[in-house]
Amino acid sequence: MWKFIKMLIGIGLIPMCWSVSIATYQLYLHTSESAVSSSWESWALPIGFVTWVFIYFLLPRPVRTYVLAHELTHALWALMMGGRIGKIKVGKEGGHVELSKTNFLITLAPYFFPFYTFIVIALYYLLGLKLNLEPYRIWWLAAVGLTWAFHITFTVSMLAEHQPDIQEHGRIFSYAVIFISNVLLIGCWMVMIGSPQWATYGKMLGHEISSAYSYSWNMILIAVNYVMEFVQSTQSGTSRNAEL
Repeated sequence: MWKFIKMLIGIGLIPMCWSVSIATYQLYLHTSESAVSSSWESWALPIGFVTWVFIYFLLPRPVRTYVLAHELTHALWALMMGGRIGKIKVGKEGGHVELSKTNFLITLAPYFFPFYTFIVIALYYLLGLKLNLEPYRIWWLAAVGLTWAFHITFTVSMLAEHQPDIQEHGRIFSYAVIFISNVLLIGCWMVMIGSPQWATYGKMLGHEISSAYSYSWNMILIAVNYVMEFVQSTQSGTSRNAEL
C-alpha cells in the first residue's frame, strides 16, 4: 500500500523535476552573465569534473571507496535525524550499516549527497577560519569538480543495477527524489560560489514550480473533460441504439 502511495507521490513530483531543472538552468545563465571570476577559476571545476570522468572510464574503478562513502552517508544522515549507528561493513561487492532508524531520506541520501565533495567543502571553510586559502581556491574548485564527478558517475552506475535502496521506496518515487535533490544541490552550489543570491534562486524556483503545476493541473482538467465528453457521447449513442 505504501509503495503505491509513494508511486503516486513520485508521479506528482514529475512537474517538480521539470521546474527545478528549468530554474537551475536559468540560474546558470544568470551566473554566467554576472561572473567576475578569472578564466582559470571559472574552468577549474569543469576541468576537475572531466578529469574524473576520464579516470572513471580509463582506469580501474575504486569501488570500495564508493561503497565506503555510500555507507558513511547512510550513517551521517541517520545521525542527523537522531538515529544511532552500529557496525559498518564495506567490501568491493557491497556494504552494510546497522541503523536504529531509517526513512526515505536516509535510504536515498547516498544517491544525492556527494560525501567526498562535502568533506572537501567543509575542510576548505574550516581551514579558512585560520589560514588564507584564497591562493588555493582554484585547486579547491578542481577538487570539488573531481569529487562531484565521482559521485555522479558512481550514482548513475549504481542506479543502472538492482539496488535494494531503490526497491524499498519504488523506482518512480526514488528517481524523482534523487533527481530533484541533485539538481537543487547544483543550484545551491552555484549560489555559494557565484554572485546570485539565495532569494534569486528561491524566486526562480517558486515561479517555475507554480507554472509547472498550474500547467499540469490544466492538462488534467482538459483530459478529464475530454473523457467525460467521450463517456457521455458513448452513453447517448447506446441509448439511441436501444430505442431503435
